[in-house]
Amino acid sequence: MYDIEALYEAKTVEEAVTLLQEHPEAKIIAGGSDVLIKIREGRMAGCTLVSIYGIDSLRGVTMDEDETIRIGSLTSFLHITASEIVQKHINVLGEAVDKVGSPQVRAIGTIGGNTCNGVTSADSASTLWALDAIIEITGPEGVRRVPIREFYTGPGRVALKSAEIETAVLIPKKSYEGYQGHYIKYGMRNAMEIATTGCSVNVKLSEDRKIVEDVRVGFGVAAPTPMRAVTAEAKVRGMAANADTAKFLGKAVLEDVNPRDSWRAAKDFRLHLCSTMAEQAFLEAVKKSGGDLL
Repeated sequence: MYDIEALYEAKTVEEAVTLLQEHPEAKIIAGGSDVLIKIREGRMAGCTLVSIYGIDSLRGVTMDEDETIRIGSLTSFLHITASEIVQKHINVLGEAVDKVGSPQVRAIGTIGGNTCNGVTSADSASTLWALDAIIEITGPEGVRRVPIREFYTGPGRVALKSAEIETAVLIPKKSYEGYQGHYIKYGMRNAMEIATTGCSVNVKLSEDRKIVEDVRVGFGVAAPTPMRAVTAEAKVRGMAANADTAKFLGKAVLEDVNPRDSWRAAKDFRLHLCSTMAEQAFLEAVKKSGGDLL
């Protein structure tokens, strides 16, 4: 059923890096929800795999001493949604990954696999962009940290070098403290659907909850890679936290996004979705922040 040349199982990060050095043609497999499908379809037939699924140190959501939230790359979507740390500080990420696939996929699919695929439709991607996430990578030269905006290098491509693996997704304190967010996914069906477009909005309001001190708008399937609507963000900072600003934001994001035509949706429809979703996600984020929208 699965045409696999060889499978090596790593028990530690160091062993995984060594195996990848010894077998430079090998592909990494974790939960396998994407890789096994590609093998079965023939797109990766005869491949060599290095499994990192047995590296338990890469699982779980914890908080570092500087209050950076650390999400191990093998943490499943199910465990991210259930994490008390996520629920308290970055619940928007729990909302986003809870929309991935089916319960079975969410139980085995991992945040590392979702980001390393490099696809713009990944449900975690737009939210991690809106959270200013940092990707921790370990390889032969040690550990390095890459801002998520630099991690995605093109359609389906990420900044992993030879023999490197993603070991964690990091959310610094400054990226979540005082913020509330909301994620919206649009698909033709309510379940088991790849996003036609995804939008995640994080807002930080003034102390009186009337002014937008900061806003971050992340999109999936609005460009070849996940992206931020930085032009729109700059225009909205300092504006009133109300419905008029939400409408303004919805129009402003059209200066940033560049979706394509595909069999899933026409470009014009995706532009409409980007505008509407940004407006609605902003409104929900403001409500979660305690704004009254008047």
